[in-house]
Amino acid sequence: MSIERAPSEYRQVAGIIRDRINAGEYARGELLPKEDDLAGQLKVSRSVINEALRMLRSEGLVRSQRGKGTVVHKIPVIRRDAAGRQRKQAREAGGARGAFDTEIRGMGLEPRSEVTPERVPAPAHAAEILGVAEGADVLARRRVMFADDVPVQIATSWIPWDVAEGTQLVEVDTGPGGTYSRLAELGHAPARFSELTRQRIPDADEAAALDMETTGRVFVITRVARDADGRAVEVIDTVMPAHQWEFYAEWDAK
Repeated sequence: MSIERAPSEYRQVAGIIRDRINAGEYARGELLPKEDDLAGQLKVSRSVINEALRMLRSEGLVRSQRGKGTVVHKIPVIRRDAAGRQRKQAREAGGARGAFDTEIRGMGLEPRSEVTPERVPAPAHAAEILGVAEGADVLARRRVMFADDVPVQIATSWIPWDVAEGTQLVEVDTGPGGTYSRLAELGHAPARFSELTRQRIPDADEAAALDMETTGRVFVITRVARDADGRAVEVIDTVMPAHQWEFYAEWDAK
């Protein structure tokens, strides 16, 4: 296939390679043809191929492996059902430790989380939402979360210490259903959620933890869970590579 000459030639080439990946011609986890071979196939210069691959790397669709070449990213885009994922039956399906476990297992992938729970001073934004003084003790739960050993999100929760103290919430494993099922047992079942989604570039630590290009983009979702009395019982910031996730929502019209 030849490429029409244009100022955006490398974008056309990136589009062809992207289409081939999505069609399975270049399988996930496999090496792409060498740059010289791609240039010959598409009848463009190697510099155009290089620019096209740089673009696809910034999207997270491919990555460079030293000494090997360019590899197609191992896992497909993950769909996040913003509304349905927090229903009890979804969180606890098959003994899942929360909505993330259910999402990832539903794709035929293996979820894993590296969890660090600790008692910390409340950061300003979490303290304001939780209704506690800035610097007051809260439980922080930081998770780096994986699908088939590929890091796909970082999630940090803050929970009032008077709610979390002495409960399974302070443990690494919060049990079936995760945090929200434990809050329910404590009389603080989430009755209402709100979410705010923003997009930005990752900081250096986030890029390293998510094994992504620093030129890429991340979604940052701040979710607040409130109980039936309106008390905020969790604030959670989730950082997600934009190339790795798509958002889906469905609801009844009333």
